[in-house]
Amino acid sequence: MKVIVFNGSPAAAGSNTNVIAEIFLRGARRAGAETETIFLIEKNIGHCQGCFSCWFKTPGKCVLQDDMQELLDLYNSADLVCFASPVYTWNMTAALKNFVDRLAPLKCPVIVSKNDNFDLADSAAKNQRFMVISNCGFPGNNNFETMKVVFASCNPVLEIYRNCGKLLKSKDEKIRSVVDNYLKFVEQAGYEMVKYNNVLEDTKAGLQTELMSIPEYVKYIGMLGNRI
Repeated sequence: MKVIVFNGSPAAAGSNTNVIAEIFLRGARRAGAETETIFLIEKNIGHCQGCFSCWFKTPGKCVLQDDMQELLDLYNSADLVCFASPVYTWNMTAALKNFVDRLAPLKCPVIVSKNDNFDLADSAAKNQRFMVISNCGFPGNNNFETMKVVFASCNPVLEIYRNCGKLLKSKDEKIRSVVDNYLKFVEQAGYEMVKYNNVLEDTKAGLQTELMSIPEYVKYIGMLGNRI
């Protein structure tokens, strides 16, 4: 199995999102997977021009000459595609959104529907599966609601949403212990996804581990307001 993470964090390898992604991939490699991480911020990816040439004039090929053709080849080679992004303002970062927009050549101008939901047909049959990893420096899972709705379109087999993300790199011994325990579940999820094509319920429950209470966390990051 080949697992590729397309990471949309502007901080690339130094991001808290990448902390989670790399631990997940460690578990995947332990189960025998080939893995790779693509930091989209480091690639030359132009904005989709909405010309639809990739559907009507040059099917499957974009008119823009940039890094996206190489990335499409990598995307198509993956058995499990992971979309990874921090949440800064409600949704995925611009880098990941731009990448997703540029996946248009993989579609064709044929409308298909399922349960009254309409979409474009894939230009070629795909057996890929998809997952999401997202981190947010704010407390509360409400920060991921938009991400969940957006990525529901690809029917993800696993979604890992991590609030209170600033704790992931903490050097405080007490916090580190809680974070390390959480990351063990992340690694196990990577292992199980490759080994069993699924993540066991106990592991899924572990991915919901609370790292710190909301009042403690808001105090920890120094953003304590009058209404908390």
